[in-house]
Amino acid sequence: MSEGTPAGTGWFEGLERGDLDGARDAIETGSAESPADWPARAVETGFADTDEEYYAALREAAIAAAGEAAAERERADDRQVIHAVRAMDDAERVANELAERVAEWAASWEADAGTGIEYCRELVEREADGRAESADDRLTTLAERVVELDSEAAELETYVERTVRTVAPNLAALAGPTLAARLLALAGGLESLARTSSSTMQVLGAEDALFAHLRGSAPSPKHGVIYTHEYVRHTHPDERGSAARALAGKLTIAARIDHYAGDRRPDLARELDERIARIRARRDDSDGGHGGTDQHADERGDDGAA
Repeated sequence: MSEGTPAGTGWFEGLERGDLDGARDAIETGSAESPADWPARAVETGFADTDEEYYAALREAAIAAAGEAAAERERADDRQVIHAVRAMDDAERVANELAERVAEWAASWEADAGTGIEYCRELVEREADGRAESADDRLTTLAERVVELDSEAAELETYVERTVRTVAPNLAALAGPTLAARLLALAGGLESLARTSSSTMQVLGAEDALFAHLRGSAPSPKHGVIYTHEYVRHTHPDERGSAARALAGKLTIAARIDHYAGDRRPDLARELDERIARIRARRDDSDGGHGGTDQHADERGDDGAA
């Protein structure tokens, strides 16, 4: 019902029976200043013959509205990045698994059979050049599939890198496009990631370890998928937790800027570089001690990592 509609009418006023688009639009945009007996009004105005018919029409329109909203959300750019990075990971995983199968199969034909995707390429090239020896045709065909999957994974990675720089430019600049895409996938989208605290950002991808910690059977994880970032992976283990906190804090800010503002903030990268440099410098202070750096600033909580 539209706001300010006169008494005695409802969101169904002026709609013909079966006008699903009109009913869906009314559900999405209509409002009322006070409750009313809408089924009775629908019958009075001739939109429905009975209350049951009104509820059936309402149900159909509500399902249509929800379906349209879900479809629109799935077509959003950040969702496309999520689908692409998951497809890329699946293609890589399946290609490597099948490459192992090819290697095991090929070993039954030749004692010095190789391994991995490169060996699959070798088999395919042998076949193309007419240099195949005693390999089974099905083995060569399987090797071709491995090569195709590996190529598809590479093309998907190119798509992810190009698209995520548009969807989340600051996040992509700080995390790198592939890690940025994986963070979006783990959070469920840019909006969800923007609402995530930095402490959650830090352990995204380490849910199993986190739940084990909550059950009391494991220590608290210091990082999740952000471990793949060079600022975490290449920092001394004793300082890796601080590096992960610093990185997660900046990534959280980057995601929020990308979602709520959308402008590029190059200073974020410079600030992160400086913080990581201070953290790593601790190993050089006082024979490996923690020296006089601003340790507390580097270990601040969720949103103090500006």
